[in-house]
Amino acid sequence: MSTGVAEEAVQTDSAGCLPGGLLRLATCGSVDDGKSTLVGRLLYDTKSVLADQAAAIEEVSRRRGQDGPDLALLTDGLRAEREQGITIDVAYRYFATPGRRFILADTPGHVQYTRNMVTGASTADLAVILVDARNGVVAQTMRHCAIAALLRVPHIVLAVNKMDAVDYQESVFTEIADEFSSRAAELGVADVTAIPMSALAGDNVVEPSTNMAWFGGDTLLSHLENVPLVGDPVGEPLRLPVQYVIRQPSSDRQSVARWPAGQLASGALRVGDRVVVQPSGETSTVAGLSVLGKETDSVRAPQAVAVRLADEIDISRGDMLTADPAPQILRHITANVCHLHDRPLRARQRVLLKHTTRTVPAVVEHIDHRMDITDGRRLPCQDGLSVNDIGGVRIRTAEPLAVDDYADNRRTGSFLLIDPQDGATLAAGMVHVRAGDQHLRPGRDR
Repeated sequence: MSTGVAEEAVQTDSAGCLPGGLLRLATCGSVDDGKSTLVGRLLYDTKSVLADQAAAIEEVSRRRGQDGPDLALLTDGLRAEREQGITIDVAYRYFATPGRRFILADTPGHVQYTRNMVTGASTADLAVILVDARNGVVAQTMRHCAIAALLRVPHIVLAVNKMDAVDYQESVFTEIADEFSSRAAELGVADVTAIPMSALAGDNVVEPSTNMAWFGGDTLLSHLENVPLVGDPVGEPLRLPVQYVIRQPSSDRQSVARWPAGQLASGALRVGDRVVVQPSGETSTVAGLSVLGKETDSVRAPQAVAVRLADEIDISRGDMLTADPAPQILRHITANVCHLHDRPLRARQRVLLKHTTRTVPAVVEHIDHRMDITDGRRLPCQDGLSVNDIGGVRIRTAEPLAVDDYADNRRTGSFLLIDPQDGATLAAGMVHVRAGDQHLRPGRDR
């Protein structure tokens, strides 16, 4: 989410654009399904591991009496992870092949770390959900599938791992793939690609498997390199949250130009475009654009830019430059939230709501339901949301916010709830704009 479920720095080119073909993916699944080993195999076999790092992993593995390198050590960075042989935190890895660049989030499999999976998958274009071929689809498998569906992850890969442990039987793979696809469809997941593999042996990860000649599909790496990217932010409506206003004195020091600046959440902007400042509703025309101190005629998401408007308008941090179709201007927000903190989230609780660059006081008016994330059912919620719970809430904000439905724009449809007392992040939310939500008129009803 653009507002904080997961925000990681990405290297851009000299023009400030992301490199072409960048794919964000997350690996998830149940405990001991082999997530870290799979990530390690991808890095190791694509020659994305430094020589000294590979040598260190091989040395540690030899001391443990293992025949080959323990590839899971490439991603388990915390000491507790290496000692216990589990993944606790989200491990981000960056690698590239001739076909594409990747940002990979290796997420934990334990139920108590479900919130970490939300963090890793919140910005993902694709989720790799692992299944141990010996165990098949388990509750945590569907829990992660439901979260991926809720977060609108466009593509799902079902990685049926450890096929070597079931003698590479096609029937085992087919049964698991059919069950998962059927249950995923019930959760609204349309795009599922199933791949049989052995991360430990390297079957169908980077190189095709000679042990599974019956499988005619792509290897995991080939699929990752060729899966189409959807939801290009450039093609979405203009949304530019203002992060800072740059004051630039004129050459004679008689006047000061104000350049609202920020990172384009979506859309494109050109000199001469008409824009609307939200939530005030004032309009103006783009008179100039500056990227990295150099003037330009156009910019596109996710570039950072400073904008000079033709009119003197009062703009500050937290405002948003927009174009049609306009966002919703709301003070009453309906949303799904994933609760991230050990302290429960309760009705009538006062919070701070952070949306893009704007933070406003708010109240959780009501908790409508808690979701059973193994099957998507809505359950009654009496005592609030506990850590790792996902539920539906209604929130009232002290000031109007310019929001989009999360299904339409993952960056301007997401937010964080923050404890006003200690600044702790309580929950990550996804806006659901309903037909009955009250849309405020720009500049009024404030």
